[in-house]
Amino acid sequence: MIIEELKEFQKDLKALSKKYKTLITDLDIALKIIITFPNDRPPFSYRINNLGIQQCVIKVKKIACKSLKGKGVNSGLRLIYAYSADEEKITLIEIYHKNEKEKEDRDRILRNFKLS
Repeated sequence: MIIEELKEFQKDLKALSKKYKTLITDLDIALKIIITFPNDRPPFSYRINNLGIQQCVIKVKKIACKSLKGKGVNSGLRLIYAYSADEEKITLIEIYHKNEKEKEDRDRILRNFKLS
């Protein structure tokens, strides 16, 4: 499986990792699970619909973060990624905390995954 990151994702991760020191390690663990089960798996992850694109975009709502002790998978962190089964590729689009941002950046998704 190929893992790619948008530059905007890298900026998100860098900013959040300053606040949540274990985030990089926690994300690695989450990615191992995502690579094994890349499709949406409610209640942990959901497909984002009504984008008007063919690309499968998934929002992970259950990410454990050791920096947020006592929260477990209810840490409030959200990960948005695109999955292409044909190319066996996962593109990391966005990571954020739900208290800092209400929902995913749909403009970012559409900018990077326009209907061809």
